Amino acid sequence: MQFGLFGGARTKRSVGLEDSQGYESFIEYVTEADRLGFKHLFMVEHHFTGQGQVSASMTVLAYLAARTRHIRLGTAVVVLPWHNPVLIAEQAATLDLLSGGRVDFGVGKGYRQAEFDGFCIPIAEATERFDEAMEIIRKAWTTEGRFSHHGKRWHYENVVVEPEPLQRPHPPLWLAAGSHDSIRRAAREGYNLLLDQLAQTDQIIQRIAIFREECGRVGRRYDPLMVATARPLQMIHHESERAAAYTTRKRVLSVIGDLARDKLPERVEDDTASLLGMPDEVIARLKELEAGGATNILLVDPNASVANLRAFAREVMPVFTSERTAAAE
Repeated sequence: MQFGLFGGARTKRSVGLEDSQGYESFIEYVTEADRLGFKHLFMVEHHFTGQGQVSASMTVLAYLAARTRHIRLGTAVVVLPWHNPVLIAEQAATLDLLSGGRVDFGVGKGYRQAEFDGFCIPIAEATERFDEAMEIIRKAWTTEGRFSHHGKRWHYENVVVEPEPLQRPHPPLWLAAGSHDSIRRAAREGYNLLLDQLAQTDQIIQRIAIFREECGRVGRRYDPLMVATARPLQMIHHESERAAAYTTRKRVLSVIGDLARDKLPERVEDDTASLLGMPDEVIARLKELEAGGATNILLVDPNASVANLRAFAREVMPVFTSERTAAAE
Protein backbone atom coordinates (compact mmCIF):
# COMPACT_ATOMS: atom_id res chain seq x y z
CA MET A 1 0.00 0.00 0.00
CA GLN A 2 1.19 3.50 -0.81
CA PHE A 3 -0.09 6.90 0.26
CA GLY A 4 -0.57 10.28 -1.32
CA LEU A 5 -2.61 13.46 -0.92
CA PHE A 6 -5.81 14.74 -2.48
CA GLY A 7 -7.12 18.30 -2.23
CA GLY A 8 -5.79 21.79 -2.63
CA ALA A 9 -5.10 25.14 -1.06
CA ARG A 10 -7.69 27.74 -0.16
CA THR A 11 -7.00 31.42 0.11
CA LYS A 12 -7.14 32.97 3.55
CA ARG A 13 -10.32 34.87 2.82
CA SER A 14 -12.17 31.55 3.10
CA VAL A 15 -11.69 31.45 6.89
CA GLY A 16 -14.40 29.37 8.52
CA LEU A 17 -14.27 26.38 6.21
CA GLU A 18 -12.78 23.28 7.78
CA ASP A 19 -10.00 22.84 5.22
CA SER A 20 -9.27 26.52 4.71
CA GLN A 21 -5.65 27.53 4.45
CA GLY A 22 -3.50 29.85 2.44
CA TYR A 23 -1.24 28.87 -0.42
CA GLU A 24 1.91 29.21 1.68
CA SER A 25 0.81 26.69 4.28
CA PHE A 26 -0.33 24.32 1.55
CA ILE A 27 3.09 24.52 -0.11
CA GLU A 28 4.66 23.67 3.26
CA TYR A 29 2.23 20.76 3.64
CA VAL A 30 3.14 19.26 0.25
CA THR A 31 6.89 19.73 0.64
CA GLU A 32 6.70 17.93 3.99
CA ALA A 33 4.72 15.12 2.34
CA ASP A 34 7.48 14.85 -0.26
CA ARG A 35 10.07 14.54 2.50
CA LEU A 36 8.02 11.91 4.35
CA GLY A 37 7.68 9.64 1.33
CA PHE A 38 4.13 10.28 0.14
CA LYS A 39 3.86 9.25 -3.51
CA HIS A 40 1.20 11.48 -5.10
CA LEU A 41 -0.50 14.82 -4.86
CA PHE A 42 -3.72 15.18 -6.83
CA MET A 43 -4.85 18.79 -6.81
CA VAL A 44 -8.44 19.83 -7.35
CA GLU A 45 -9.53 22.71 -9.60
CA HIS A 46 -12.71 24.75 -9.23
CA HIS A 47 -14.01 28.12 -10.37
CA PHE A 48 -16.43 30.81 -9.19
CA THR A 49 -17.04 29.25 -5.76
CA GLY A 50 -16.37 32.29 -3.61
CA GLN A 51 -14.60 29.91 -1.22
CA GLY A 52 -11.01 30.51 -2.33
CA GLN A 53 -10.47 27.14 -4.01
CA VAL A 54 -7.56 26.65 -6.43
CA SER A 55 -8.55 27.69 -9.94
CA ALA A 56 -5.16 27.52 -11.70
CA SER A 57 -4.03 24.07 -10.63
CA MET A 58 -1.19 23.65 -13.13
CA THR A 59 0.30 26.98 -12.08
CA VAL A 60 0.42 25.82 -8.45
CA LEU A 61 1.78 22.43 -9.50
CA ALA A 62 4.54 24.12 -11.51
CA TYR A 63 5.64 25.94 -8.36
CA LEU A 64 5.50 22.69 -6.42
CA ALA A 65 7.62 21.02 -9.11
CA ALA A 66 10.44 23.36 -8.13
CA ARG A 67 9.93 22.82 -4.39
CA THR A 68 9.73 19.00 -4.38
CA ARG A 69 11.85 16.14 -5.66
CA HIS A 70 9.94 12.89 -5.58
CA ILE A 71 6.19 13.28 -5.11
CA ARG A 72 4.14 12.93 -8.29
CA LEU A 73 1.99 15.92 -9.21
CA GLY A 74 -1.51 15.26 -10.50
CA THR A 75 -4.51 17.25 -11.67
CA ALA A 76 -7.84 16.19 -10.16
CA VAL A 77 -9.12 17.16 -12.52
CA VAL A 78 -8.74 19.42 -15.53
CA VAL A 79 -12.32 19.85 -16.74
CA LEU A 80 -11.70 19.71 -20.46
CA PRO A 81 -14.99 21.23 -21.73
CA TRP A 82 -13.87 24.61 -20.36
CA HIS A 83 -10.42 24.69 -21.99
CA ASN A 84 -8.66 24.95 -25.33
CA PRO A 85 -7.22 21.42 -25.60
CA VAL A 86 -4.04 22.43 -27.43
CA LEU A 87 -3.20 24.98 -24.74
CA ILE A 88 -3.83 22.33 -22.08
CA ALA A 89 -1.56 19.87 -23.93
CA GLU A 90 1.21 22.48 -24.02
CA GLN A 91 0.83 23.40 -20.35
CA ALA A 92 0.76 19.81 -19.11
CA ALA A 93 3.77 18.87 -21.24
CA THR A 94 5.69 21.88 -19.90
CA LEU A 95 4.83 20.86 -16.34
CA ASP A 96 6.03 17.34 -17.09
CA LEU A 97 9.39 18.69 -18.25
CA LEU A 98 9.80 21.04 -15.29
CA SER A 99 8.96 18.27 -12.80
CA GLY A 100 11.31 15.72 -14.33
CA GLY A 101 8.47 13.51 -15.54
CA ARG A 102 6.31 13.51 -12.40
CA VAL A 103 2.96 14.57 -13.87
CA ASP A 104 -0.27 12.58 -13.62
CA PHE A 105 -2.85 14.07 -15.96
CA GLY A 106 -6.30 13.72 -14.42
CA VAL A 107 -9.22 14.83 -16.55
CA GLY A 108 -12.99 14.99 -16.31
CA LYS A 109 -16.04 16.40 -18.02
CA GLY A 110 -17.29 18.42 -15.03
CA TYR A 111 -20.44 18.30 -12.96
CA ARG A 112 -21.03 21.69 -11.31
CA GLN A 113 -23.77 23.66 -13.04
CA ALA A 114 -22.52 27.00 -11.68
CA GLU A 115 -19.11 26.52 -13.31
CA PHE A 116 -20.61 25.73 -16.71
CA ASP A 117 -22.91 28.73 -16.34
CA GLY A 118 -19.92 30.93 -15.46
CA PHE A 119 -18.09 29.87 -18.60
CA CYS A 120 -21.30 30.16 -20.66
CA ILE A 121 -20.97 26.53 -21.79
CA PRO A 122 -24.07 24.29 -21.74
CA ILE A 123 -23.54 21.38 -19.37
CA ALA A 124 -25.42 19.22 -21.87
CA GLU A 125 -22.39 19.55 -24.17
CA ALA A 126 -19.93 18.32 -21.55
CA THR A 127 -19.49 14.79 -22.88
CA GLU A 128 -19.02 15.70 -26.54
CA ARG A 129 -16.63 18.51 -25.65
CA PHE A 130 -14.64 16.18 -23.38
CA ASP A 131 -14.39 13.48 -26.04
CA GLU A 132 -13.16 15.85 -28.73
CA ALA A 133 -10.67 17.52 -26.39
CA MET A 134 -9.15 14.17 -25.40
CA GLU A 135 -8.88 13.15 -29.04
CA ILE A 136 -6.90 16.33 -29.74
CA ILE A 137 -4.66 16.02 -26.65
CA ARG A 138 -3.77 12.42 -27.44
CA LYS A 139 -3.04 13.42 -31.04
CA ALA A 140 -0.92 16.37 -29.88
CA TRP A 141 1.23 14.12 -27.68
CA THR A 142 1.63 11.16 -30.03
CA THR A 143 1.87 12.68 -33.52
CA GLU A 144 5.34 12.99 -35.00
CA GLY A 145 5.53 16.52 -36.34
CA ARG A 146 2.51 18.57 -37.35
CA PHE A 147 -1.13 17.59 -37.41
CA SER A 148 -4.53 18.99 -38.32
CA HIS A 149 -7.90 18.55 -36.66
CA HIS A 150 -11.34 19.62 -37.82
CA GLY A 151 -14.08 18.67 -35.42
CA LYS A 152 -17.36 20.02 -34.13
CA ARG A 153 -15.85 22.41 -31.58
CA TRP A 154 -12.18 22.79 -32.49
CA HIS A 155 -10.20 23.37 -35.68
CA TYR A 156 -6.40 23.33 -36.02
CA GLU A 157 -4.50 23.40 -39.28
CA ASN A 158 -0.93 22.11 -39.59
CA VAL A 159 0.07 22.73 -35.96
CA VAL A 160 2.80 21.21 -33.83
CA VAL A 161 2.45 21.10 -30.04
CA GLU A 162 5.62 22.01 -28.17
CA PRO A 163 7.22 20.91 -25.96
CA GLU A 164 6.84 17.16 -25.99
CA PRO A 165 6.14 15.71 -22.53
CA LEU A 166 9.08 13.99 -20.87
CA GLN A 167 7.04 10.85 -20.16
CA ARG A 168 6.43 8.98 -23.38
CA PRO A 169 4.13 8.67 -25.11
CA HIS A 170 2.52 11.00 -22.55
CA PRO A 171 1.90 11.37 -18.80
CA PRO A 172 -0.40 8.75 -17.26
CA LEU A 173 -4.05 9.61 -17.89
CA TRP A 174 -6.45 9.48 -14.94
CA LEU A 175 -10.24 9.64 -15.08
CA ALA A 176 -12.44 10.45 -12.08
CA ALA A 177 -15.32 7.97 -12.30
CA GLY A 178 -17.93 6.39 -10.07
CA SER A 179 -20.69 4.97 -12.25
CA HIS A 180 -20.14 1.44 -13.53
CA ASP A 181 -20.28 2.59 -17.16
CA SER A 182 -17.67 5.32 -16.57
CA ILE A 183 -15.39 2.89 -14.75
CA ARG A 184 -15.56 0.43 -17.65
CA ARG A 185 -14.86 3.25 -20.07
CA ALA A 186 -11.76 4.23 -18.09
CA ALA A 187 -10.48 0.66 -18.34
CA ARG A 188 -11.21 0.37 -22.07
CA GLU A 189 -9.71 3.72 -23.05
CA GLY A 190 -6.42 3.49 -21.16
CA TYR A 191 -7.14 5.68 -18.16
CA ASN A 192 -6.11 5.05 -14.59
CA LEU A 193 -8.99 5.45 -12.16
CA LEU A 194 -9.63 8.09 -9.48
CA LEU A 195 -12.23 7.08 -6.88
CA ASP A 196 -13.94 9.69 -4.73
CA GLN A 197 -13.73 10.41 -1.02
CA LEU A 198 -17.46 9.87 -0.32
CA ALA A 199 -17.89 6.28 -1.53
CA GLN A 200 -18.19 3.70 1.25
CA THR A 201 -15.64 0.89 1.58
CA ASP A 202 -17.88 -1.75 -0.03
CA GLN A 203 -18.55 0.59 -2.96
CA ILE A 204 -14.82 1.19 -3.45
CA ILE A 205 -14.12 -2.55 -3.48
CA GLN A 206 -16.93 -3.14 -5.99
CA ARG A 207 -15.68 -0.36 -8.31
CA ILE A 208 -12.13 -1.69 -8.26
CA ALA A 209 -13.43 -5.15 -9.14
CA ILE A 210 -15.36 -3.72 -12.11
CA PHE A 211 -12.28 -1.85 -13.34
CA ARG A 212 -10.07 -4.91 -13.00
CA GLU A 213 -12.61 -7.14 -14.74
CA GLU A 214 -12.95 -4.73 -17.67
CA CYS A 215 -9.15 -4.45 -18.00
CA GLY A 216 -9.02 -8.24 -18.27
CA ARG A 217 -11.84 -8.31 -20.80
CA VAL A 218 -10.06 -5.89 -23.17
CA GLY A 219 -6.60 -7.42 -22.64
CA ARG A 220 -5.15 -4.56 -20.62
CA ARG A 221 -2.58 -5.37 -17.96
CA TYR A 222 -3.95 -4.52 -14.52
CA ASP A 223 -1.88 -3.08 -11.69
CA PRO A 224 -3.52 -2.15 -8.35
CA LEU A 225 -1.66 1.18 -8.41
CA MET A 226 -3.70 2.13 -11.49
CA VAL A 227 -6.54 2.93 -9.06
CA ALA A 228 -6.23 5.78 -6.54
CA THR A 229 -8.82 6.07 -3.77
CA ALA A 230 -9.37 9.34 -1.90
CA ARG A 231 -10.08 8.83 1.81
CA PRO A 232 -10.75 11.52 4.44
CA LEU A 233 -8.26 11.35 7.31
CA GLN A 234 -9.20 12.35 10.87
CA MET A 235 -6.85 10.47 13.16
CA ILE A 236 -7.22 11.09 16.88
CA HIS A 237 -5.06 10.10 19.86
CA HIS A 238 -7.49 10.43 22.78
CA GLU A 239 -11.14 9.43 23.13
CA SER A 240 -11.86 12.98 24.23
CA GLU A 241 -11.15 14.08 20.64
CA ARG A 242 -13.69 11.76 18.99
CA ALA A 243 -16.78 13.96 19.41
CA ALA A 244 -15.01 16.92 17.81
CA ALA A 245 -13.86 14.69 14.93
CA TYR A 246 -17.44 13.57 14.33
CA THR A 247 -18.60 17.17 14.36
CA THR A 248 -15.98 18.10 11.77
CA ARG A 249 -17.00 15.15 9.62
CA LYS A 250 -20.66 16.24 9.77
CA ARG A 251 -19.70 19.73 8.64
CA VAL A 252 -17.65 18.41 5.73
CA LEU A 253 -20.51 16.18 4.62
CA SER A 254 -22.95 19.09 4.85
CA VAL A 255 -20.78 20.95 2.33
CA ILE A 256 -19.89 18.17 -0.11
CA GLY A 257 -22.28 15.34 0.75
CA ASP A 258 -24.68 16.25 -2.05
CA LEU A 259 -21.94 15.20 -4.50
CA ALA A 260 -22.17 11.57 -3.41
CA ARG A 261 -23.36 9.16 -6.10
CA ASP A 262 -25.02 6.93 -3.52
CA LYS A 263 -26.94 7.59 -0.32
CA LEU A 264 -24.63 8.31 2.61
CA PRO A 265 -25.03 6.70 6.05
CA GLU A 266 -27.41 8.59 8.30
CA ARG A 267 -24.88 8.62 11.16
CA VAL A 268 -21.24 9.64 10.77
CA GLU A 269 -20.41 6.79 13.16
CA ASP A 270 -21.45 4.41 10.37
CA ASP A 271 -19.45 6.18 7.66
CA THR A 272 -16.81 3.76 6.36
CA ALA A 273 -15.40 6.27 3.88
CA SER A 274 -13.55 8.21 6.55
CA LEU A 275 -10.31 7.13 8.23
CA LEU A 276 -11.58 8.47 11.53
CA GLY A 277 -10.39 7.18 14.86
CA MET A 278 -7.35 6.11 16.85
CA PRO A 279 -4.29 4.90 14.91
CA ASP A 280 -5.27 1.24 15.32
CA GLU A 281 -8.74 2.00 13.92
CA VAL A 282 -7.23 3.81 10.94
CA ILE A 283 -4.88 0.87 10.30
CA ALA A 284 -7.78 -1.60 10.48
CA ARG A 285 -9.83 0.44 7.99
CA LEU A 286 -6.85 0.62 5.63
CA LYS A 287 -6.28 -3.13 5.86
CA GLU A 288 -9.92 -3.67 4.90
CA LEU A 289 -9.37 -1.49 1.84
CA GLU A 290 -6.11 -3.26 1.04
CA ALA A 291 -7.82 -6.66 1.18
CA GLY A 292 -10.37 -5.36 -1.32
CA GLY A 293 -7.70 -4.19 -3.76
CA ALA A 294 -7.38 -0.52 -2.76
CA THR A 295 -3.62 -0.13 -2.34
CA ASN A 296 -3.13 3.45 -3.53
CA ILE A 297 -4.70 5.77 -0.95
CA LEU A 298 -4.96 9.56 -1.28
CA LEU A 299 -5.50 11.27 2.06
CA VAL A 300 -7.91 14.19 2.39
CA ASP A 301 -7.12 15.99 5.64
CA PRO A 302 -9.83 18.58 6.47
CA ASN A 303 -7.14 20.62 8.23
CA ALA A 304 -4.21 19.84 5.90
CA SER A 305 -1.99 19.87 8.96
CA VAL A 306 1.74 19.13 8.83
CA ALA A 307 1.45 17.71 12.35
CA ASN A 308 -1.28 15.30 11.22
CA LEU A 309 0.83 14.30 8.24
CA ARG A 310 3.82 13.53 10.46
CA ALA A 311 1.67 11.54 12.89
CA PHE A 312 0.27 9.43 10.05
CA ALA A 313 3.77 8.85 8.65
CA ARG A 314 5.05 7.88 12.08
CA GLU A 315 2.18 5.72 13.36
CA VAL A 316 0.47 4.23 10.30
CA MET A 317 2.75 4.11 7.25
CA PRO A 318 5.44 1.88 8.85
CA VAL A 319 2.85 -0.90 9.36
CA PHE A 320 2.33 -1.17 5.62
CA THR A 321 5.98 -0.58 4.76
CA SER A 322 7.06 -3.46 7.00
CA GLU A 323 4.38 -5.72 5.53
CA ARG A 324 5.60 -4.96 2.01
CA THR A 325 9.20 -5.64 3.04
CA ALA A 326 8.24 -8.94 4.66
CA ALA A 327 6.28 -10.02 1.59
CA ALA A 328 9.29 -9.37 -0.63
CA GLU A 329 11.63 -11.48 1.49
